[in-house]
Amino acid sequence: MDVYDGGPVIGRDGEIREVTRVLLSTGDPARVLLLVGAAGTGKTAVLEHARRAAVEEGARVLRLRCHDSGSTPGAAALADGVHSALTKVHNRRSTARISGTRRTPRQPSGRYGELSQLAVLGEALTDAARDTPFALVIDDVERLPPATASALGLLLRVFRPAGVPMVMAGRPVHPQDGGASRLAAAADRLLELPPLRPADAEALMERVLGRPVEPALVTAVLRALGPMAGTPEAVLSVLDSMEGRGGLLELGGHVCLTEPEQALRLTTDVARLTRLCWPGGPPDAADLDAAAAVARALEHAETRFDDLHRLKPGGPRRAGLVDRALTPLVGDGILTVDEDGRASFAVPALAAALRALPTHHDVSSLHALITRSLSDRLGAETAGGGHPRLADHVSAAGAELDDALAVDVLLAAARTDARSDWPRSVRAYFSALGRLASYDRRTPGVLYESAELSLRHADHPGALALGAPLLACLPPPPTERPTGDGRDSRDGREAENEGEAENEGDGRHGNRATDLNRDRGRGRGRDRDRGRGRDADQDRDRLAYVTEVWALAALHEHRLPYTGGSGAQDTDVQDTGAPEHLAAAEGFAALAGPYGIGRVVRPPAGEARPAARHPAAGHRPGSGPLPSPAELRLLAAASGGRAELLEALGALPPEANAAHTVDRLRHAATHADLADALAAVLGDRYSGAGDSTAALHHALVRSYLEGDWDRALAAARRIEARSRTRGTEAGTAQCARALAAEIHCARGELGHARTWLELIPDSVTHPLVAWARMSLRYWSGQAAQALEGAREDVRRARRDGLLSGIEKVLLRYLSYALLEGMPQAMRRTLGELEALHEEVGSAMTYETVLLGRGLVHGETDGARAALRSVEGRGDAYLGLLCRLILVEIGDDSDRRLAEASYLAQSLGIGRATRTTLGHMARRRSLVLPRLRPARDRLSEADVRLTVLVSDGATNRQIAARLASSEKTVERRLTQLFQRTGCRSRAELAAAWLDGSLADRGLVPDGVPGTTR
Repeated sequence: MDVYDGGPVIGRDGEIREVTRVLLSTGDPARVLLLVGAAGTGKTAVLEHARRAAVEEGARVLRLRCHDSGSTPGAAALADGVHSALTKVHNRRSTARISGTRRTPRQPSGRYGELSQLAVLGEALTDAARDTPFALVIDDVERLPPATASALGLLLRVFRPAGVPMVMAGRPVHPQDGGASRLAAAADRLLELPPLRPADAEALMERVLGRPVEPALVTAVLRALGPMAGTPEAVLSVLDSMEGRGGLLELGGHVCLTEPEQALRLTTDVARLTRLCWPGGPPDAADLDAAAAVARALEHAETRFDDLHRLKPGGPRRAGLVDRALTPLVGDGILTVDEDGRASFAVPALAAALRALPTHHDVSSLHALITRSLSDRLGAETAGGGHPRLADHVSAAGAELDDALAVDVLLAAARTDARSDWPRSVRAYFSALGRLASYDRRTPGVLYESAELSLRHADHPGALALGAPLLACLPPPPTERPTGDGRDSRDGREAENEGEAENEGDGRHGNRATDLNRDRGRGRGRDRDRGRGRDADQDRDRLAYVTEVWALAALHEHRLPYTGGSGAQDTDVQDTGAPEHLAAAEGFAALAGPYGIGRVVRPPAGEARPAARHPAAGHRPGSGPLPSPAELRLLAAASGGRAELLEALGALPPEANAAHTVDRLRHAATHADLADALAAVLGDRYSGAGDSTAALHHALVRSYLEGDWDRALAAARRIEARSRTRGTEAGTAQCARALAAEIHCARGELGHARTWLELIPDSVTHPLVAWARMSLRYWSGQAAQALEGAREDVRRARRDGLLSGIEKVLLRYLSYALLEGMPQAMRRTLGELEALHEEVGSAMTYETVLLGRGLVHGETDGARAALRSVEGRGDAYLGLLCRLILVEIGDDSDRRLAEASYLAQSLGIGRATRTTLGHMARRRSLVLPRLRPARDRLSEADVRLTVLVSDGATNRQIAARLASSEKTVERRLTQLFQRTGCRSRAELAAAWLDGSLADRGLVPDGVPGTTR
């Protein structure tokens, strides 16, 4: 992927104009310009586009090449380059001068020989420019041999050829660069290429990829590049790397990122990488190998200089090599060191690229050595508590450290960091769990502490990652049915201990004092048994608590809270409930269907609900961040009928019985918004959705209802890309796909809508999915299939008890029946809406009943009441539908039609609604208002193009000025004519000069020359 492919240079318009102006300044105004910029900033592209623009204006621009001339570096090489350049513009009258230039290099070079050569060169250039004006450009001046650069600098300072402008381009000059610094001193002006702005970097990505890019992708790339974010070649290097690894995905016409941000890297082509990132020249193989080792050492652990200085002098040689490698990297600015001595790469993408390169250094030994240097001196627990950052070194050391030492350091660090740096604490807990055996007595406590920390900070991915160690600790599924007393038949020492604890528990209520007096030794043994029994009870409670935290995290990540590695399965699983050894998760699993995460989960007929869980120590049901069983039943009942919901609500304390809670729950269930439903039920107890998939879906729903559909689509793309991101635990949100398809369908982008809906399995019965499917089928020309399919989807949703949201499907069915001229179907559907409202009794079902009566019976008062209710609740699209219904039944049709038109415009509505608006207007002899697109103001580039047209410039001249092709100018002019309503260049120029464009609000404020 080339940085520039002959098209316009993005973000460099001003610099190209300045260089072009210098190249055109032949004669007395001739000046020397030095264009500087770091590697990859586009110096060559700017120079080339400026040269083309100057040539388009009629100037002659010659390239001066004397970098690798066969002549001796210095004046001789410079003369050879001048000779090669002048031969391209000579004519009969300048033959003698050119011959003189050819003889210059053959003159003997004594003490003053070089000065004589430079004097002859200056005169030859001056005479040639007087005869045929020309300009000189020379690129990569940093690559000139020092003697040649010094000779060129002397030529420009002492023997400067009159009337010959020159533009030189190269990297920033340092004082120690002798020849190059003389060139900087000889230049009349120094022009430095600034970094690209974020908007320009985004435009560069879009041009290279050929499609719009997701803002999250732009943010991730710029963050990964750090101080190189404005370097064009660095941006394209990251894109190259992502495309090569399949890290880009197109969704809805936009390109998204499908790999973790920390994985973004520059190209691993060593030559290109070192040229781009090593300002002092490419490193040798040993230095590059050491840099790769440093990058790996800093990947997982914070490394400070004092950690390396603390290492024993007789330590491993590889540690010393890494230590010595830091100094040159810091000197080149590749590594940065903060005030506490922490080392880090200035460009994270460079570190990621270096980690992909091979290295012979064993970095894990270095991490182990850093850990032992403190733990041997202070002790494991003291070292971990006093230096919590050791936890990351322990994790990176792996098998180089003994498990006993590692666990002590990790747990001490995790408990110390729990308040100050909780993400590192979560990592330490997880690393400790990876080293602890499932039968270790500390494991349940560590699981409990880690789960509590993750829940407190809404770290749902971290809690979900506890699935594997949790399942290893839980008792295995029973091999036979439970016994009559409800206890499992388990084998092994654990079951024996539990049986002894239970027997001792029964004995507590009998002759415990007598038994203790009878045999004190036996009593002490029983005390130990009771202690073990209490510990076992506490461990069971803790594991039940961790199971619930894990199940809640799975729901937040839109995964099913069942077994399956980390606690997630696909939405097409055949399970009907949680396994018996995960009974604590069953209440959470019941939320999968109502919130569009999976199929509806219902207990088999004839089986009783599991008994209420016993809370872990310090947690009372309904008092902590976890929902109680009654609250879980309320969350699940939000999608069902009124009776079921009221029954679930009645099991809660009286203060929870609030009408707004019920309405909010219904609304959340309709849109599969789990985060909003939990916030409605838990209130201040809710720890939040964090950065989970549920949080993204909540943002999607909010943006959709507010009418900010571009942001809603961006959220849907983030959810989908996240579900495909390697190294994360995010699942898929089926209802997010449905909402994205609905937006595209409403905008007339049926191809994108179909792509989204094809991602949803047929087994998903959520009404929101049925609503979107119906719209796509209808506007794809399948009216009969749309209506018939909607009926079947409603039956399936009813069968699964998913009633919230069916009103949206029935109202859409009613509106399509109106368009198809089916009055009988309209009346039948209205009856179904009224029956649904009797069964559900929510504010949204009441709104749809009022709107249905308006369409069928022409009741304007009810339709107006529905509009007021919808606007109070905030649903832009349903508000548009309300206005269309009021237009249809003749309630202030002109005003309602205008309101509907403006609302449809703000939403970016496509062919479907525009067709409906046109039919309504014609049927009632109304005038559909003419609207200018909301984003129709001319951009800065459009204004500049308009000014050039008004100045009488031709397409070729405009292309030269804008550094683009004539075809591009023609295309932009056509678009400009369409947006302004002008039919020719003359009309556009007249509208600009007389101020008409400004009067119509097309020109941004503050642009000069826009008023009469």
